[in-house]
Amino acid sequence: MPPKKKTHSPEPVAVTVTKPAPLGKKLRGKAHVVSSKTVYKGKVFYVTTDEVNEPGGVHARRDVIRHNGSVVILAVDHSRSKTDPDILLIRQYRHAAGQFLLELPAGRIEPGEKLIPAAKRELIEETGYRAKKWSHHVRYFASPGFLSEAMIVLLAEELTLGDAAPEDDEKIEILMTPLSEVLRLIHAGKILDGKTLVGVLLYDSLRRGR
Repeated sequence: MPPKKKTHSPEPVAVTVTKPAPLGKKLRGKAHVVSSKTVYKGKVFYVTTDEVNEPGGVHARRDVIRHNGSVVILAVDHSRSKTDPDILLIRQYRHAAGQFLLELPAGRIEPGEKLIPAAKRELIEETGYRAKKWSHHVRYFASPGFLSEAMIVLLAEELTLGDAAPEDDEKIEILMTPLSEVLRLIHAGKILDGKTLVGVLLYDSLRRGR
């Protein structure tokens, strides 16, 4: 029999393990900003480079996209069906994503602007719809690793249709879609927009829990 070939085990890989905080000990407080420099300023957001001391003894440089926050409108129409209401979706091209996306209407909250007036403005501008009943749905951070934007989803009900007034760079399709179809599109991977996933799935979960 020919001699067996020697096999070499792969070199061990060094792994750095970060020690977690002891049980019962919570990290508290906020970061202390040592320095902050604005490196870009645009129409909608600006970018800062910050040197910070964070809770737990972490010193780091953080590049942050600074955004005033956005309002998202989950507009629900019960006139066709109480058990399977229509959800107001819009379809528009998103250059950053490189494709058309189905989304809930949303927009930036202008500095000094109140939440409900901002939501009413965006809903009218993008869709032409008005709502008589408004309530808070959920607030979340879109991508807190590098983006300061908080997104506040409001539930809008008792809808009436008027004229839309989109901005010059907005070309929007308006789609009233049964909740069951929106959920089907979500589970089929056809809706990829984060605010729409958060808003619709939470809404459906709360409805089922009633």
